[in-house]
Amino acid sequence: MFGPVERILTPRRGIEETVMTLDGDEGRVEVPVAVAADRNDDGRILELRIYWSMWPLTGEHHHRPPLLEPDPGLREPDVIGDYQRALAAGDPEAAVTTFEPDAYVREPAGSAYVHRGQDELLALYRRFFSNGGGLRLEHCALTDDGRACALEYNLLRWGRTELSPEAGLAVFVRGSSGKLASARIYDDVDPPLGGEP
Repeated sequence: MFGPVERILTPRRGIEETVMTLDGDEGRVEVPVAVAADRNDDGRILELRIYWSMWPLTGEHHHRPPLLEPDPGLREPDVIGDYQRALAAGDPEAAVTTFEPDAYVREPAGSAYVHRGQDELLALYRRFFSNGGGLRLEHCALTDDGRACALEYNLLRWGRTELSPEAGLAVFVRGSSGKLASARIYDDVDPPLGGEP
């Protein structure tokens, strides 16, 4: 069973988020999935890229090699750029200031890992940056319809830990204030923070 979350459409690319619900031996499992589709001029799909985490299914992470090459000329607009700079700097307070007061962040493992409001977000980013600093990403593709923005990336470093490059996608939704109302992450990185998703 699939439940829609968000859709971002531009002339050459579409991003669709959904939550796949599966019934297994341990009960019902939700797996957030994001699909990026590049299209040609007549609307036909040229390439599909699918992002998700195996954590909800297996309790383990699986390495996802890069799907795209980095785009050194890519520049994230407005609050998306502010958030990316805070993430790279490992600055939890700066990261939280990019969000509206009641905003939320959903980690790749799904609804059990949603953090809402300034206090929860500050705790989340302090945990994220507890390995000696921020996250080093290669930015590969940006899909932005003015309200929501998806960034496809390769994660290279988490704090002091070098990683084999890992593919990922994050969707950011702007709120009425221009700050972020939500951020949803789709990757399968094993964070170097004591084994939590």
